[in-house]
Amino acid sequence: MREIGIGIVGGGYMGKAHAVAMSAVGAVFNTNLRPRLEMVCGASHKTSKKYRDAYGFRRAADNWEQLVADEKVEAIIIASPQNTHLKIAMKALALGKPVFCEKPLGINVEDGIKMVAAAKQSGAVNMIGFNYIRTPASQFVRQLVADGEIGNITWFRGEHTEDFYANPESPATWRAKGLENGTMGDLAPHMINAALAIMGPIKRLSADIATVHSSRSGGKVENDDHAQLMCTFKNGAMGHLYFSRVATGRKMGYAYEIHGTKGAIRFDQEDQNAIWLYKSQDIPEKQGFKKILTGPHHPDYEPFCQGPGHGTGYQDQIIIEARDFLKAIETNAEIWPSFKDGLEVSNVVAACHKSSKSKIWVDVEAV
Repeated sequence: MREIGIGIVGGGYMGKAHAVAMSAVGAVFNTNLRPRLEMVCGASHKTSKKYRDAYGFRRAADNWEQLVADEKVEAIIIASPQNTHLKIAMKALALGKPVFCEKPLGINVEDGIKMVAAAKQSGAVNMIGFNYIRTPASQFVRQLVADGEIGNITWFRGEHTEDFYANPESPATWRAKGLENGTMGDLAPHMINAALAIMGPIKRLSADIATVHSSRSGGKVENDDHAQLMCTFKNGAMGHLYFSRVATGRKMGYAYEIHGTKGAIRFDQEDQNAIWLYKSQDIPEKQGFKKILTGPHHPDYEPFCQGPGHGTGYQDQIIIEARDFLKAIETNAEIWPSFKDGLEVSNVVAACHKSSKSKIWVDVEAV
């Protein structure tokens, strides 16, 4: 075992999640690399010191440049706003330091292209954060589909729906400014990533993107509230995806349904420790969706809990990501999802914007 110095840029919601994950991952997975919370950087030195004391970092940075350049910071986690991802990653990769970047990769495809190119030139480990696909349940679903348990896939329906902006009386905040903070920049990447992970590449799509509440107290809304797309995957299956931050009643509606020639699967993140599996080869009187609770026999479950049905939670997804990041650093191996996978998601988002604006079907590869 050896220690590795971790620097985290951003100490808010996701910064805290990654700090907790790096503190716990060694005990949960018995990793050969043991993270040391070396330095944290917030929006100011005052907030940096607050995060240092709250999360157990050794030092607080004056700015992100200081953190990235520090010799004792051996790996970087970017958990700051999307418009900062490019410059932080480029500096860290130029120094040959491994980088974990929260989604989306940047504010647009151009940012993503630059980050992928820099990662390739650097040769440093790079990873993007799509945590929801890491649940034991969704990992199990990926195995079922890959193993042909429900036959050839014919259709995929996915959604990422929440209601944090459903109330039209909610004031305009930073979420109302910039395309990267709209639903297509915030929620859509997670479900697009899930679709790509389970189904493979999207060939072509037709999208409709809209703002439901265009004006709120405090200012105009400059980005999208919800969006939908029809698509055809390269494997020939059809698909439909929907994303919304105004879906009244939905708190964590990361959900999907998959139809195959031998069965079907349903999953909903609001019940993240179970999947529903239908197999058409069952005799008629026993046909129906069966609820399967996750347990120690499912991927990445046992390190957290030995009791079937006891379940894992949100923070555990981040710990699984931390394990993968550390393993990639240890072995100097490419890990999924890398910056290239993040760019693939950005390409789909760009294709959606192009389709919605032009009202035509768009070939994703052409984007």
